[in-house]
Amino acid sequence: MFQSVPKEKATILQEGDAKMFCPECGMTLPMFFKTNHAAHVDGKVKQYCSIHCLVEEMNKGKEPKDIQVVDTNSLKFIDATKAFYVVGSNKKGTMTMVSKYAFATKEAAEAFAKENGGKVTDFKGALEAAKADFEKDSNMVAKKQAMMTKKGEMIYGKMCQKTDATFETTAEAKAFVVANKLCDGLNGKQLQAVGLYLKNR
Repeated sequence: MFQSVPKEKATILQEGDAKMFCPECGMTLPMFFKTNHAAHVDGKVKQYCSIHCLVEEMNKGKEPKDIQVVDTNSLKFIDATKAFYVVGSNKKGTMTMVSKYAFATKEAAEAFAKENGGKVTDFKGALEAAKADFEKDSNMVAKKQAMMTKKGEMIYGKMCQKTDATFETTAEAKAFVVANKLCDGLNGKQLQAVGLYLKNR
């Protein structure tokens, strides 16, 4: 997957047991690192798999501050308000049908758009696109997550020790499964499925 980087190349800015996972959707951050965003919310750093999940946070009435985004080329976090985004390239999006990738320079963004299609814009433009697509993308994600949750129930039944613990987020559920070694040999997708099931059951 274009968005993925090896774990050791991913910078994780948030703290805590569930720091490897997006606090909104629970997806594993290095797997979608090239679309990661981070922000200060209620006094602590949160790191999201995508601008879609950042918008989801905003939709809860939160005001993320000091928003950063991963520069697709250098894999470093940069100030999102100074970044150049390519919206709608042929590279796959994260949590969205219309991809949004960020770059530190306009030249880099234009070179990427020339090769992969899409429109160069600023953070405001990318955020507006994410907000405009939010409902449609959320419906698509909800359908996928419903299927994953069913798979998660099956995997949990076959491969995991049982727990009565309840979880507010998929990220928390996944962190609990990993920390307590509840399931044997799950891959990333299976862990996401089990996390979704445990959160939603």
